[in-house]
Amino acid sequence: MNFTRIIPSVFYIDIRDGLKFFVDCLQFEIEHQELKSSNPYCVLGKDGIRIMLFQDEQLAKEHFPELRIETKNIDEVFASVSASHPQFLHPNLNKVTLRPWGAKEFAIADNQVGIRFMQW
Repeated sequence: MNFTRIIPSVFYIDIRDGLKFFVDCLQFEIEHQELKSSNPYCVLGKDGIRIMLFQDEQLAKEHFPELRIETKNIDEVFASVSASHPQFLHPNLNKVTLRPWGAKEFAIADNQVGIRFMQW
């Protein structure tokens, strides 16, 4: 078996919340979108990472994913996020912190998803 990547699906009650989080804050690009369809969704991409956002109220109420994104420059990511969207910083990990397992991490969250950024 050979796998090349994982592409998470994230569900929002209002897909515009996901676009604020991933596109506005984290600077993902919209690679495909059907935002005006009866079942709005889009494919987002950045640096070889892809995420699919869906507007689905029932699934959004059932799923609250936490994603981990590895980076080579966590201080740059933290500076960008904290300057542009400080409201997303997670209160339990709102600064770059060296964890016992050797990774530096910080976290953000919106009303649907949490993301931990890591640098080994």
